[in-house]
Amino acid sequence: MANSRQANKELTEALNQLWRLDANRLQPGKDYKISLQGKAGYVAQGSNSARDRASAPLFSYINEEKLKNIKTYAHFISLLDNYEASTGVAETVTSEELNENRLFLDAIMETEVMKFTHKYLVKKGQSPSDPTQFKKQLFDIWFRLYHRDRSGGEDSCGFEHVFVGEAKYGREITGLHNWVQFYLQEKLGQVDYKGYKARDNKDSPDEDDHVLNLQFSWKGLVKPVGSSFIGVSPEFEVALFTIIFLTSTEKSTSVVVKVDEYVLELVVSRHGRSIGTSYPKLLSSNNRDL
Repeated sequence: MANSRQANKELTEALNQLWRLDANRLQPGKDYKISLQGKAGYVAQGSNSARDRASAPLFSYINEEKLKNIKTYAHFISLLDNYEASTGVAETVTSEELNENRLFLDAIMETEVMKFTHKYLVKKGQSPSDPTQFKKQLFDIWFRLYHRDRSGGEDSCGFEHVFVGEAKYGREITGLHNWVQFYLQEKLGQVDYKGYKARDNKDSPDEDDHVLNLQFSWKGLVKPVGSSFIGVSPEFEVALFTIIFLTSTEKSTSVVVKVDEYVLELVVSRHGRSIGTSYPKLLSSNNRDL
């Protein structure tokens, strides 16, 4: 795995441009409020008991009107119920679901975030200049089904793993790195936030941070450490991880970047021509040193 503690200068520049262009990012304290509560304890992978250091949900308020009225969020939310959570259970994709995928890609392609991403990748020789062909490339990266569990049919795709979440062998949670899905599942009583994760006190997050490392249970299964952007638009995450996926040839890539005030490790693993997983890890924020 490629990994360096030194921030990748070129990617840092490109991703900060995405950050500046993300007009649909929600604002902490105004469009949403989170309640961090206690620091989560250690839980071994595969264990399903975790001490709850947070008696209240992570999200105490979200302006749902924005989720309904901003096109990219609305189309994104319509995709979240299209998947079977268990690996090994083949996905059935209806024509209606394929249409929802297309509408989501159409909506994000209208944003400045994705226009910049397309131009950047064309310049790098990684994407076709024709927007229709680029959308097909995005479909293959995020929505093309593949086998995650060899015993069953085509049971997974990049979008499902990263944004929706999966239950591996019914024993552990994998993926689910998206704050909108987290909020909606929390509201349904399916997600139970257990507390934030931090290496030490100087790493303790603030309630206006846009990236969090956290612990939670989903459908009764514990995720010892998860990580997620908070408040960013769906197009921002698709753009950022697509750029890293297409500008690396390694099976698993880990790059350090400084986006806004956050020093992040961005991890992207490939599954053939598609994304296997992708997520941010917060290394430091508020200009604190690594």
